[in-house]
Amino acid sequence: MSKVVELFGHAAWNAGMDWPTLVSAQQCPYLNKRCYKVRKSDPGISIGSCTVTYGSPPAPIIICPTRLIERGQIFMDCLHLLTLHQPGNELHIVPEVSIPGGSVDYFLVSVAQGRVKDFVGIELQTLDTTGTVWPERQRLIRELGLTPSDDAEFSDKGYSMNWKMTAKTILVQMHHKVQTFEHLNKKLALVVQDCLLAYMSREFRFDHLKNPAVIGDSMHFHAYQMSAPQGGDLRLNMAARLSTDADGIGACLGLQAEPRVELDIIIASLQAKISPATLFNPAWRV
Repeated sequence: MSKVVELFGHAAWNAGMDWPTLVSAQQCPYLNKRCYKVRKSDPGISIGSCTVTYGSPPAPIIICPTRLIERGQIFMDCLHLLTLHQPGNELHIVPEVSIPGGSVDYFLVSVAQGRVKDFVGIELQTLDTTGTVWPERQRLIRELGLTPSDDAEFSDKGYSMNWKMTAKTILVQMHHKVQTFEHLNKKLALVVQDCLLAYMSREFRFDHLKNPAVIGDSMHFHAYQMSAPQGGDLRLNMAARLSTDADGIGACLGLQAEPRVELDIIIASLQAKISPATLFNPAWRV
């Protein structure tokens, strides 16, 4: 049985789906447009794998950040962080906004008479994978009664979860970004799956975070769990809310360890890019 449990936003066991039409359309139901994750070797094919199983016992792990915006629930769950919002104000969701320290996935914005009155930044983080999910995706296509586009279903290549680097990278990013929000007296929320938050709590210092969250803090963690209604699609439900400030995120990393964490991230990025093609040639001329 394939380890891909969600394809184009729908559970693999959902017998009510018109799978031939769904796979052919390649639509992301959360963005209402074509799935942006395409094959490098064939950009005409969207991968569409939202969630896979991993671990023992196998558990559903979200691998696409867009999956987190199901029903817009994560935005509703940040409304209370708009402390200057007033009844009658419009609510806007603005994607991909650059700020000092990086880019933020979404801003939930309170607007009155065309002017911004308040905002909260919302960052999404799911598990990064190593290896390839494509063979499992193609096995699911076969199990759904469709014909795979290649013979990758017979490949023994697999995937694993990059827990350590995912957690390190997002915490370092949050440490940089939350300083901007804290300076402006605004809030930043990190939306993750409950299993990723559990990993962070084990591997980093999280004992000082407030649980439940305190609205006055600048940094908020919103963790969601996946539930599986009988025969229907998977749904996200709030599992935990934690909060801290910029200093608290620094404490999570360990202030003296932070430069080392960033060094690890840079080294990992370089390691992934080196190849025979990047080997220095003394005869090279710029």
